Amino acid sequence: MTQYLPLLLALFIGSGCSALIYEVVWLQLLQLVIGSSAVSLAVLLGTFMGGMCLGSIALPRLIPARRHPLKVYALLEFATGIFGFLVLFGMPLVRNLYTASIGHGMPGILLRSVACAICLLPPTVMMGATLPAISRWIEATPHAASWWGFFYGGNIAGGVFGCLLAGFYLLRIHDMATATYVAAAINFVVAIVGFSLAGGVTYTPRSTAPDKANRAPRAWPVYLAIALSGLCALGAEVIWTRDLSLMLGPTVYTFSIILGVFLTGLGLGSSGGSALARNHHNPRMLLAICQLLQVLALAFAAFMIADFLPYWRGNVDSDASVWHGFLSDIARCAIAILPSTLLWGASFPLALAGVAPSDDARDTDPGRLVGEVYGANTVGAIVGSLAFSLIFIRYAGTQHSEQILVCLSILAAVVLMKPSVKTAGAIAAAALVVWSVPVLPWKLIAFGRRLTTTPGNWTLLYAAEGMNSSVAYTKFEGVTTYFHVSGKTEASAEPQDMRLQRLLGHLPALLHKDPKSILVVGCGAGVTAGTFVVHPSVEHITICEIEPLIPPASARYFSHENHNVMHDRRTRIVYDDARHYVLTTPEKFDIITSDPIHPWVKGIAPLYSTEYFELVKKHLNPGGFVTQWVPLYESNLDTVQSEIATFFQAFPNGTIWGNLNTDGQGYDVVLVGQAEPLKIDIDALEQRLSRPDYKPVADSLREVGYNSVIDLLSTYAVQASDLRLWLEHAQINRDRNLRLQYLAGMGLNLYLAPEIYDQILQHATFPTNIFTGSPESLRALQTAVTAPRY
Repeated sequence: MTQYLPLLLALFIGSGCSALIYEVVWLQLLQLVIGSSAVSLAVLLGTFMGGMCLGSIALPRLIPARRHPLKVYALLEFATGIFGFLVLFGMPLVRNLYTASIGHGMPGILLRSVACAICLLPPTVMMGATLPAISRWIEATPHAASWWGFFYGGNIAGGVFGCLLAGFYLLRIHDMATATYVAAAINFVVAIVGFSLAGGVTYTPRSTAPDKANRAPRAWPVYLAIALSGLCALGAEVIWTRDLSLMLGPTVYTFSIILGVFLTGLGLGSSGGSALARNHHNPRMLLAICQLLQVLALAFAAFMIADFLPYWRGNVDSDASVWHGFLSDIARCAIAILPSTLLWGASFPLALAGVAPSDDARDTDPGRLVGEVYGANTVGAIVGSLAFSLIFIRYAGTQHSEQILVCLSILAAVVLMKPSVKTAGAIAAAALVVWSVPVLPWKLIAFGRRLTTTPGNWTLLYAAEGMNSSVAYTKFEGVTTYFHVSGKTEASAEPQDMRLQRLLGHLPALLHKDPKSILVVGCGAGVTAGTFVVHPSVEHITICEIEPLIPPASARYFSHENHNVMHDRRTRIVYDDARHYVLTTPEKFDIITSDPIHPWVKGIAPLYSTEYFELVKKHLNPGGFVTQWVPLYESNLDTVQSEIATFFQAFPNGTIWGNLNTDGQGYDVVLVGQAEPLKIDIDALEQRLSRPDYKPVADSLREVGYNSVIDLLSTYAVQASDLRLWLEHAQINRDRNLRLQYLAGMGLNLYLAPEIYDQILQHATFPTNIFTGSPESLRALQTAVTAPRY
């Protein structure tokens, strides 16, 4: 039967490819339902890996070893493909059930877990069962364990291809449905080949007691060590994903690259470990050595990420191709994390060989042995992903979290090694490495990939690593305060930023006749939310922010600019993913203003989709307004056209209002939407701002250069009808394709804002259907609107 092993290895590569495509697609689909907060992502990942673990342990106990393993494997692949279709087409039903019974706090978390379990457990149980099923084709000996490791490595190799195929082609060019069809097609092809092969090959179980798991003596240290190895691997992946995304920019491409490099290391390491298991008489000692070497590899990764690679300029602000930049990103990831991933990959086949009986191999079930080792490794991985994403990074920070990983690797080696002077010396030397782990530089948190290209004298005011993101507050040249999140500047007290943030709030508040209830999506520096504090009619201000660190820090460092909004009695802060909050809240608002982070940041594109804008529209009271920030810098033409066209699909009466930088050039814009046609009475606004109770509003506008109603309204650029031809071929960002994050990820190193804004203005005409007022007011506004902007 060994002549068929290379073919089975090829089939297993296909299984890994489809599994990673599904993982990428399902995580995106479910984030649209349960949100993308750290808790939601932890629930998603825990459920996915939990299903894999359950399948690996349950299959050998539920399906007797006498069943033909190729038929079982083919059935599992076929069932996975069927479940892939069910998840895709059943997601709307799950969303409706979820939103109908949403809770908050612990009930909410439990409900998210139920939603994930309904969607993910059936297919992931099938996936997890495939390795134990196929391992029954091979006799349970240390020599055969090397083949188990090769299958594991082949599965990971397929996963690398699937990850890159999904991230760089299927989802960038097509959509989640197409990616699902491709993954299911791979499942069905593998199943057909498996059934055909099973029909032509007779299978006779080799073991005399096929349903028994006869292990090598004292196998528990191996199970504990491989569980700790899995814990460290996923814990490190959580840390590295956070830190490397700061360095490279947190785009969907960056996450695909990090995952691809991580899996490549596991696959190569597994192949190397399989070869070692075949030729070495003491795989447990090799497993222990891997854990000790891991101590050095983890310290090396920490040094490279904190002290070396951030100062590698890469292709930021260069004319190099974006694909050249991706190659640079791959190189940086490989330098930092490949050593550790090679060792974790090698640990799995060595653990398999360490528990396989050295003799009397016929008296055991290979499926049980493989399932138990795989299950132990996966249980550790689940604990690692949850503990580091929800607890350690938040409360201990990156440096201490990495030190914890080093200590756990030492512990894994200790449980495997026999006590001796040499062992004690090796452990003591490894322990010294703990103190060499460096601190993550605050400038990496603040400036990310632009660390080496950001000039000037910057002083740190505050920096912290939260559950969802890392934040920093700085002072530039001792004068201007800046707010940074996830490696980029998100807000500041600079004139152009202050104008934008005030415009997002004051414009809809003045266009609305009597605004009372406000929803602000994204706290940031709190300046946008603070604009509503000075409006006398406002009764309720709800701020939805995903990262709990931000509101109290912004209250401290931007209290003047944000009118102390965080301490206003009318303000309520909701800590949740904004998309999830809008999906599940029963409240309606007079104004919803959205100022999220750049759309090239992974997880933000759902806040720019047609479905999201339709949700927003449903949560507006009659006569309500929505404003949406659209950056023109760090972007490209396709991205901006997609954002605007998508917004205008939901708000066909929408308008665009411009914000210029200090040089008078296009910088970013505000989209304004409402259900009814927009009508603005210039004279009525003048009278309103002249009232005594509106003096704080007028003062707030003057602080940022809007000295009159004409100044404010002169920011008008175009209305939706002006841009029909310009947006004719724009790609619409929908939930099923999230096209925007793939378009935006190609433009994060570009600065084309003036050119893009100039293209928008080329289609502008003075909107006599929108503005009304006295002839003098209309002439003054028309002169201001049509005057050259720069």
